[in-house]
Amino acid sequence: MEFKTISSAQTKKIAGLLAKKILAENKKIKNALVLALVGDLGSGKTTFTQGFLRGLGIKNKITSPTFVIAKKYKIQNTKYKYAYHFDYYRIKKPAEFFALGFKEILADPQNIVLIEWPEVIKKFLPKNSIWINFEHGEKESQRVLFIN
Repeated sequence: MEFKTISSAQTKKIAGLLAKKILAENKKIKNALVLALVGDLGSGKTTFTQGFLRGLGIKNKITSPTFVIAKKYKIQNTKYKYAYHFDYYRIKKPAEFFALGFKEILADPQNIVLIEWPEVIKKFLPKNSIWINFEHGEKESQRVLFIN
């Protein structure tokens, strides 16, 4: 699926709609639901995550975890209990993410995990991960999202 947005507000809206769709699904999964967010710096990954987490009902301030690597949010009144936002921009070796308890987080079907810069750990992600590619549009505020 391809989406073209003309503003960060529109990117957030699409992400929020995706979150609501995921919450409405009744699929049983054996592991965490993973969204792998791929794109250049400034292509909309964090903006998308903000809209997605708002769509899950999270009210906390949502900022990029670039320097802390991970942030955890409690989800209320759904089959999911926690949302994790990882930013692996500074991670160079897969062993580094295992030190963060990532394996246990991925194993829990009550978790939703959003990962910016997932390329370094691609082979460790569940096969049913949702890959979303972000590209800059023709104008500065435009973005193109490809969701598989």
